[in-house]
Amino acid sequence: MKKTLIALGALSLSITPALAQSDASIGLDTVADAALENDEIAWDFVEGITTEVGPRQAGTEAEARARNWAMDWLKANGFANVANEPFEMDTWVPGDIHRANLVAPYVQNLVVQPLGNSAATPVGGLEAELVFFPTLDDLIAAPEGSLDGKIVYISHEMRVSMDGSHYGYYGGARFAGPGIAASKGAAAIVIKSIGTDEHRNPHTGVTRFPEGVDPIPAAAMSVPDAQNLERIFERAGDTPVMMNLELNPRRLGMTMSGNVVGEIVGSNPALPPVLLACHIDSWWNAPGAFDDGAGCGIIAAAALNVSKPGQPLRTVRVLFAGAEEVGLWGSRAYSEAHINEPIAVGLESDFGADRIWRFESNFRETNADLHIKIAKSIARYGVANSTIRASGGADLNIVRDQKGAIIDLQQDGTRYFDLHHTPDDTLDKIDKSQLRQNVAVWTQVVGILANEPRPILTGGVNPSAPATMEQ
Repeated sequence: MKKTLIALGALSLSITPALAQSDASIGLDTVADAALENDEIAWDFVEGITTEVGPRQAGTEAEARARNWAMDWLKANGFANVANEPFEMDTWVPGDIHRANLVAPYVQNLVVQPLGNSAATPVGGLEAELVFFPTLDDLIAAPEGSLDGKIVYISHEMRVSMDGSHYGYYGGARFAGPGIAASKGAAAIVIKSIGTDEHRNPHTGVTRFPEGVDPIPAAAMSVPDAQNLERIFERAGDTPVMMNLELNPRRLGMTMSGNVVGEIVGSNPALPPVLLACHIDSWWNAPGAFDDGAGCGIIAAAALNVSKPGQPLRTVRVLFAGAEEVGLWGSRAYSEAHINEPIAVGLESDFGADRIWRFESNFRETNADLHIKIAKSIARYGVANSTIRASGGADLNIVRDQKGAIIDLQQDGTRYFDLHHTPDDTLDKIDKSQLRQNVAVWTQVVGILANEPRPILTGGVNPSAPATMEQ
């Protein structure tokens, strides 16, 4: 098999570019269709990292083990220039005490987990009156100082959506709610989990406190417990609802994280590479099969598949970003380190493992021929074209910073927020057939991009384009 690949690679360099591109495309169709039927590369990655490493909290020894595991896997599967690119980060860990108890008017235990960057409560817990805000807007409207010494509870009405669009809106309760509550004098905050499941599994996730606002204890409550709590508020009337909350997270200070990179080397090093991104870290409470072990497996499988018809024209680089969950540390570090190295186009997989249903780019108008070519090539996999402008995943900071070409391959998010940031993000939730559809689509798209000699964003020489796009 290796001899065959070498021969094909040599042949592609000895014939005209037009013929080489045509032959590569024919071979690419076959490889992509084969991935749909029997690809095991993505599964091998996600099964391996969840089984042999497990949860991979950013900045910890577990994330370091994940980087070492991923580098060994990339090398074993033939990637070149495999490396760990370290960076420092301010590291938070969750501790091992996560308790919430109602003490009046009814006595009940509630299931919670801390949010990233939460402060700790006093040993033994913090007991205070709980104040109910149906929405984040209601909390924003609360007078300054009106929450002194109280525990805030925020609800929301997030629903299942195929494109995950509810997360961006209702996620504000987690992203911003704790900081707003702290600025108004609250002693702590508990939010209804930003999720759509019906299990007693809290959805954790990062929160941020504005500069000058001291962090307060912050936790997410499982959706069923939150629904129960709201019934209790309704029955309590004017009677105060009292909670005891105990959390013991802590900060470790500055520790090391890192980005893992590897390449399928192209035949023309003068052309900027195709960048495929995912993130290697997960939260502490699950092995991160959907978020984002599957994404790393998908992009790695696509990169390998692109080399099967012969050496691609452009280098395909995979970026397994570190510390995404806790603030995009890896994405920012990669951009800072490589900002002067042009990227041809960026794509990210970080929305689970269910089927891709929509294709978006940010060059539908500036390079219409290429956009249409890609859209047509993946229509047979049930992927619809779109006029929506791609904005790129979280770990594509470098491409946005360079104002470069971006593609979004949108996955079906119907069940994603049942699993997101919960203990249920486990390997058994992955549907192999849908995982393979992802690999097939990614193989087709990346293969076209890797064999495109023209600038991806503009489709040709455009004097008004940024210098980084003229390659």
